Amino acid sequence: MTMLARSRERQRVDIRPLASARGYVFVRLFLFATLAFWSACQHRPAIALPAVQEGDILFQSLRHDPLVDTIEGATHSPYSHCGIVHQTPAGPWVVIEAIGPVKETPLAQWVSQARDGRCSIYRLREGYRDRIPSIIAAARTFLGRPYDIRYELDDEKIYCSELIFKAFKRVTGEDLGRLQTLGELDWQPYQAVIESIEGGPVPLDRTMITPRSLSEAPQLIAIRVDK
Repeated sequence: MTMLARSRERQRVDIRPLASARGYVFVRLFLFATLAFWSACQHRPAIALPAVQEGDILFQSLRHDPLVDTIEGATHSPYSHCGIVHQTPAGPWVVIEAIGPVKETPLAQWVSQARDGRCSIYRLREGYRDRIPSIIAAARTFLGRPYDIRYELDDEKIYCSELIFKAFKRVTGEDLGRLQTLGELDWQPYQAVIESIEGGPVPLDRTMITPRSLSEAPQLIAIRVDK
């Protein structure tokens, strides 16, 4: 065997242990990263779920964006969203909400979408509690309706406080909260956002029900106020 051939043979022999060592190190690093990720998931703090009852109305502040800031700013309220609690036949708690299409969202998911995971609980007073199954049934008739970003009171599209207002109204014949026109709210600082949504002037005579007004309804009692 020539010297060149012997050199090539040594190179072939030497590379195999090196490749094997590299593979061993890679496997160990991969396993370490996997175990670290699994451990982090196991120790991730659980979401503290509120102690709710059937028919409770939950309020929260969603994470900041121009629309959320407009809702909270124009109404001088920490609340930009709300939903009504329902326990499904299978057992889990859900929140019936209008945040895209009207849908039933698992309670833990609903709490996690809030700013800082906070939510407030309001409960119907005793004289209305026997109506809760009917109110839930009325709210569920809107499932699948698209979200109404223009906040009109027709049934074609639905926004969050409108959903609860209409479900309660259908069953009791009463208003839950005070209807207001947009012109009554502090809309001026948010004129550009509103005009962008409308594609035109601010509709000052548009009647709506806001999360704040809903929370102030005399038919409700505050169980937990988390602002």
